[in-house]
Amino acid sequence: MTAQVESVGLGISEAGLHVMLDTIPARLALVDRQGRHSYVNAAYCDYLRMPASALLGRTIREIIGEEIYARMRPDPIHRQLFERCLAGETTVWEGWLGYLEGERYVHRTYYPYRDATGEVVGVVGYSRDLTELKSSEAQYAAITAAALDCIIVFDETGQVVEFNPTAEHSLGLSRAAAIGRPVGSFVDLVALRSLGQTPCTAPQATPDWVGRRIETDALRADGTRFPAELAVGEVHLPSRRLFTAYLRDLTSVRQAEAEIQRQREALHENEKMAAFGSLLAGVAHELNNPLSIVMGNAMMLGEEVKELAPVLIPRTDRIQAAAERCGRIVRSFLALARQNRSQVKPMAIGTAVQTALELLAYSLRGSGVEVERDLPDDLPMVPCDHDQFNQVLSNLLVNARQVLEAQPQPRRIRISAVVEAAHVQLAVADNGPGVPEALREQIFDPFFTTKPAGIGMGIGLAVSRSIVEVHGGTLTLEGAEEGGARFIIRLPRRDPGEAAVEETAAVAVGIQRQPALVLDDEAEIAVLLADMLAREGYDCDVVDSGEAALELLAGRDYAVILCDLRMPGIDGPAVFQWISQHRPHLCQCVGFVTGDTLGSAAEAFLARAARPVLEKPFMPASVRQLLAEIRAALPR
Repeated sequence: MTAQVESVGLGISEAGLHVMLDTIPARLALVDRQGRHSYVNAAYCDYLRMPASALLGRTIREIIGEEIYARMRPDPIHRQLFERCLAGETTVWEGWLGYLEGERYVHRTYYPYRDATGEVVGVVGYSRDLTELKSSEAQYAAITAAALDCIIVFDETGQVVEFNPTAEHSLGLSRAAAIGRPVGSFVDLVALRSLGQTPCTAPQATPDWVGRRIETDALRADGTRFPAELAVGEVHLPSRRLFTAYLRDLTSVRQAEAEIQRQREALHENEKMAAFGSLLAGVAHELNNPLSIVMGNAMMLGEEVKELAPVLIPRTDRIQAAAERCGRIVRSFLALARQNRSQVKPMAIGTAVQTALELLAYSLRGSGVEVERDLPDDLPMVPCDHDQFNQVLSNLLVNARQVLEAQPQPRRIRISAVVEAAHVQLAVADNGPGVPEALREQIFDPFFTTKPAGIGMGIGLAVSRSIVEVHGGTLTLEGAEEGGARFIIRLPRRDPGEAAVEETAAVAVGIQRQPALVLDDEAEIAVLLADMLAREGYDCDVVDSGEAALELLAGRDYAVILCDLRMPGIDGPAVFQWISQHRPHLCQCVGFVTGDTLGSAAEAFLARAARPVLEKPFMPASVRQLLAEIRAALPR
């Protein structure tokens, strides 16, 4: 069979038509019903590397051989397509085939070829090699599938035409459901939301949002939002242009930034607390010596007036109680600044509340404040440092009283407690104006205060929260039912099965009077310590300098040596070093007295020396405890 070619209008000859077919960049062949080639174009010849004369009249099986034919032609599929085409149907096939040079992706179309009577006498085969295009598509698909950013391709009207897997995951919508939707349903940007109404139909006009990095909100299919960075690129095609949106989820970035900010604020708070600790160290050093003198002399005066003037006993008791409270406050400040774990023992909440109210009874009555208590009788014990917890309660009550002073009557403070599964909750509430929402955390910052100048320093709540947290609890602020403030303390409750922590009290033993050396550059402190030691059975030498102490130590032994840590000239560490070198058997007799152990050098020295420490301001019980520790370490 030979191909018959007709031309209409333009007068194209058969030879001219052949020239035209040879210019087509696709393989074209005409075969008869038995598969013999009747016509092939230049591309077909080039592919088989044979001239047309070697192909015409032969089947493809005869031309390339059985082995190659088996790779190139996936029967029975192509046999079926060929038969359908001979029956008058145009058929199409696309897929990978094993060609001479390897696997190729091919698109084939089979057209029925009819003679003048309309009978199908052959098949026109049209074949295009799409391997490069398919490879590009596969590469593009691999890139977009592996991309960590959302990739959304949309046209000039804003309709989505491509949607990668990351976009599916981040935006909560499948690719099939996203195709055809407006891009504005995923990106909260006015310019993109309005694309459907104002399409970018002018090829020369590049929208101002192309080529820029924009931070905006992305919208998930369920309506939730998340922060995102958007960059849009423009692609010009022959018939239209497309836009590729790269959308990066900034949620983790924002979380990281928030965490960095939180850590920065925490570091700032630590720096403030370090400054706070330095301030406390100076305050403690200046207060501890006079407080020790007041407390010690008040205690001894109270004992002396029991017989001489009993009527003065209540006054001396009040002096001593006030001085001891000042000492407890200073110790609480130092414990906070050192961030040491408190020494705890079982404490009854009701007793602690009663003690705090007794201390503040006069000021509360004077301010016209009524105190209501709702404390169950069966409240469990909580492990707590009694003095520090009393300080927390006192701070909360004083703050409530000061707030209520500016309020009309009635003025009420309500103290209540409830038992939880693992905690005891104690609430201190007032009916004052309350605390604005914006300040509810800020009021716990050191040196932050809402009080007028001169009324407070802004450290009470910071100290109180730190004390409670050291005990494993929390101190929070809520709104009270009556519109005021309600501070809630939650402390771990004591396990009922836990053995009670007993306080060991040191007692003086009946021994002969022994020699003791007291070294302190504050003469009144040294005399007070000597008086207390005398009551415990010691005869004391008192000196106010390290030089004088070394002269005595060079020629005499002592059962107890109490040495101030910080002194001008030869200080406590230098004295102890001398004793270690020249009188080592006296090291076990040494105890140190200090009003400040915040310094790193002092802490390091005391850790190395491993000797008992008496902190100022001290009471007789503390001195007896120190003596008991020294005696317990002496060889028997």
